Amino acid sequence: MTYTPQQISKILGVSLSQPNATEISILLTDSRKLSHPSETLFFALETKNNDAHEFVKELYESGVRNFVVSKQLAVWKSFDNVNFFKVKNVLHALQKIAAFHRSKFDIPIIGITGSNGKTIVKEWLYQLMEGTYNIVRSPRSYNSQIGVPLSVWQLNEQAQLGIFEAGISQPHEMEYLEPIIRPTIGVLTKIGHAHQENFTSLQQKCMEKLELFKNCEVLIFDEDNPIVEKCVDEMLLSTKTFTWSRRNSEAHLYISKIVRKESSSTINYTFLHYDYSFTIPFIDEASVENAISCLAVLLYLHIPTSIICERMLQLEPVAMRLDVRQGKNNCLIINDTYNSDINSIKIALDFQQQRKTDRSLKKTLILSDTLQSGMIPKSLYRKVAEMVEQAGVERIIGVGTDIYANSAAFAVPEKVFFRKTEDFIHSGIWKTFNNELILVKGARRFHFEKITALIEERKHETVLEVNLDALVHNFNFYKSKLAPGVKLICMVKANGYGAGAVEIAKTLQYHRCDYLAVAVADEGISLRNEGISLPVIVLNPEMNGFEELFSNDLEPEMYNFRILNAFVKEAERRGITNFPVHLKIDTGMHRLGFQENQIPELINILKSQKGLRVRSVFSHLSAGESWLFDDFSQQQIDTLQNITDIIEKELNYPIHKHILNSAGIERFPEAQWDMARLGIGLYGVSASGLDGLQNVCTLKTTILQIKEISAGETIGYGRKEKLERDARIATIRIGYADGLNRQFGNRKGRVLVNEHIAEIVGDVCMDLCMIDITDIEANEGDVVTIFGEGLSVVELAKSIGTIPYEIFTSISPRVKKVYVKE
Repeated sequence: MTYTPQQISKILGVSLSQPNATEISILLTDSRKLSHPSETLFFALETKNNDAHEFVKELYESGVRNFVVSKQLAVWKSFDNVNFFKVKNVLHALQKIAAFHRSKFDIPIIGITGSNGKTIVKEWLYQLMEGTYNIVRSPRSYNSQIGVPLSVWQLNEQAQLGIFEAGISQPHEMEYLEPIIRPTIGVLTKIGHAHQENFTSLQQKCMEKLELFKNCEVLIFDEDNPIVEKCVDEMLLSTKTFTWSRRNSEAHLYISKIVRKESSSTINYTFLHYDYSFTIPFIDEASVENAISCLAVLLYLHIPTSIICERMLQLEPVAMRLDVRQGKNNCLIINDTYNSDINSIKIALDFQQQRKTDRSLKKTLILSDTLQSGMIPKSLYRKVAEMVEQAGVERIIGVGTDIYANSAAFAVPEKVFFRKTEDFIHSGIWKTFNNELILVKGARRFHFEKITALIEERKHETVLEVNLDALVHNFNFYKSKLAPGVKLICMVKANGYGAGAVEIAKTLQYHRCDYLAVAVADEGISLRNEGISLPVIVLNPEMNGFEELFSNDLEPEMYNFRILNAFVKEAERRGITNFPVHLKIDTGMHRLGFQENQIPELINILKSQKGLRVRSVFSHLSAGESWLFDDFSQQQIDTLQNITDIIEKELNYPIHKHILNSAGIERFPEAQWDMARLGIGLYGVSASGLDGLQNVCTLKTTILQIKEISAGETIGYGRKEKLERDARIATIRIGYADGLNRQFGNRKGRVLVNEHIAEIVGDVCMDLCMIDITDIEANEGDVVTIFGEGLSVVELAKSIGTIPYEIFTSISPRVKKVYVKE
């Protein structure tokens, strides 16, 4: 569906003097994702970190002619044939347009909210009903104040059912989302403590979430939760409920019995006085609850119980995140074997473009048939082909009867199509992949996991999972604490604190980080080779590495006269002028840096040369995280302020200054000055104990073998661990060669097995170690978490008297890294 500028102005209640004749079909909130400029309406959103009004000029030059803004900039006066919709609040304007669009559709709309399970229920409902309805649903977890309107905007003439999720993190947010979704069927999933920090109680949060359902026809929820039951009554929603219960046989849907087997659960239920059952291929409690919520929706929509039984058994796990893996022959694989609808293809192609940077990897797309579009195949694949071409894909491999039949629509340099996944595998084409960025994008039924298994570089099962969404959250968290205009330097030294500097840097570059910092020139060169163009500071430059600094535009730290004089001499020899450098001042850390009594000589050298230009003067807080040393920290801050003032005055040009690290950003806002350096906080650890960060790195392995060992027997080398009782001992696939410190042995270290703590027993071996799982239900092959979600790296480090930095940076190169993104 499209809208004219006149229609948009009427919806927003604003006037246009001379509206241009365009058709608007795309709502854009991220300037980096521009695809069809002439059809785009851009919303210049202002956040704590960014003001999108700054990108209007760039978008205008790219062909965009419709903008929703809250202010007018002088530079726009020269723009011709452009529509500016000026409003008080740009976000509310986006929501208002989406709410109007929603009002055009008289179809069932399922609205889902809760603390946990929203996305799973949404995706399972899609799996269960995709054969019955043409469904439009939220892409991934687009459930925010911005994500919900963009999701609802996808509704089109072919839609027969909408499924949208809504998430809130503070009071009064749901009142803006309700008119956008305006559900006819409401589903409240489990209410828990997620995002509780801005609510006074679970009851308050539940009441806020129930706002979504005030105009729906029916509300589905678990009546066994007394808080929910009470809130539903207080919201006067109890007259339109469809409840399920394991206790009350008079509920609309009574769950009479749940039988769990090794890999499945059978759920027996009573509905309208008849008894039924179905089986799901999951055994965990969360999956059982989510399946029951789905069952209630299907029964309300009159889906036959026989079909429900058949489809429940076919439910598949929901892989809610893209992940990036190393492939064979220097390939990089973006794995999205999750679904293949028209909207998710665009999201995946955008992510592929983010990872491309300037590295010379061929962009390859393996794509299955596109499902549930409601469009005529010819029109559908013409649109898909346009998206693929616009994304700069150089090779496409299509799999499926529909894409095979419409292969002529794709004008890609290299293309080949197959009717079935097996046909592609048997062709052997995958063996020719070399230096390619491969996006594997397929609907579940095509089983593209068989393809990724063939092209992925196989390493052992110990994996470091790096959550890029959490990284971005932490980046924005600290950025929001800085005053406007303060630049943020992100530390990616030591291979991005063990998380992988290249992928971390690509993500930061996409999200407009100002600066990166590495320890040595080789680390900076690796970033440049992967297409990272951000300014990079080299903190510990070496005398024999000047060539690399100059040729790769790497900005060195100058910390003593020896390196300063040598660098000045080399710059003059090359005829280089004004090369940026950063002066390190020792204000009390007594590691590297010029001391206060050396400043006059330093100034004389800088004034007598032209090869270098001081970009910044900085120092390092010795104990910025500790309240005990605040007086000393303030002394360091004052010292750097005074020294920088002297240097700036003598050199007669502006110079940035910075002293704050992660802990400093948290605790000394008055010393933000021009720049700040973000290190451990970026990776989810607050040195001062600040709440609000998200875990970025999770180290996982698997159980290789389980044995029953009698009391009195010993475990491991040196017979240091003697069992005091009969025990169940598991050997797991991680040792000190993977980065697990030997000090964790003999019950000092703990791991997480199926959400239970297990102690490490005996000495840690080179490739393996043993854990005590006597009181834990576990099987060979189960996942074991070394640190991450559920097991803090901070606590792990404390148990052996070290710090998270050492734990992170000790991870061995042989541990495979998997990068995930919702």
